[in-house]
Amino acid sequence: MFRAEPGRLLRSELVMVFRRRRNIALLIALSLIPVMIGTAVKVSSHPGRGGGAIFGSITDNGLFAALAAYLVVTPLFLPLGVAVVAGDAIAGEAHYGTLRYLLTVPVARTRLLVVKFGGLLAWCLASVIGVGIGGVVIGWILFPSGRLTLLSGRTISYAAGGYRLLLVAAFVSASLAMVAALGLFISTLTEVPVAAMAATLVLTIVSEVLDQVPQLARIHPWLPTHYWLQWVDLMRDPMLTSGIWHGLLVTLAYVAIFLSLAWARFTGKDITS
Repeated sequence: MFRAEPGRLLRSELVMVFRRRRNIALLIALSLIPVMIGTAVKVSSHPGRGGGAIFGSITDNGLFAALAAYLVVTPLFLPLGVAVVAGDAIAGEAHYGTLRYLLTVPVARTRLLVVKFGGLLAWCLASVIGVGIGGVVIGWILFPSGRLTLLSGRTISYAAGGYRLLLVAAFVSASLAMVAALGLFISTLTEVPVAAMAATLVLTIVSEVLDQVPQLARIHPWLPTHYWLQWVDLMRDPMLTSGIWHGLLVTLAYVAIFLSLAWARFTGKDITS
């Protein structure tokens, strides 16, 4: 009996994710955020005031436009974009009646989950790269692009700054894997994509709100969103990596938990549509 090849299934998933007009619009919107930030700083009569070290450094080096964009989009806009795609991963297939067809190819349910999560990881990476490229381009156009002064005061070359920006993008992408895994799990619980999207985003925001409550300081290090802005330490000299590694371990733990729950639910789920 014919079985779908993993590579072909993954390519099909990637095409479906990146060809949807809604997803294309999300990528464009995310890429425009650093453009708006850079433009606002450029036309401001008091550039760099009241915006913190990263915003204040944009006028000195355009590379900080991308970093400022990550500072803005990481708490809400990136999780929103991932929640929209992740919530639709399984629930959307069930809603439109294509899930049963996929499983009669036949495709093993575990393999289908792996492919779906692979597509979500690719989406996370594309979203983060889109923001970074938008920031680098607008920063190069509007601001100086020479040597870069780190938050600790040391000056490094533009190329070295670009390398650190890549590390920041990698960390942000890895952090979003938690949202992708959470969304995939919730997507297995319902056949209503909008409900899965909303629940994923709401739970992510709840984690961020709890992280701001001083009385809950004991649980802060174990919240999945606690380390999302820890990438700021990568812009210091020397780079402070203890928080980075702790954040990655916490993210990996949550990804493992949510994927296990998704697998347990999906492999025993009765497909009715």
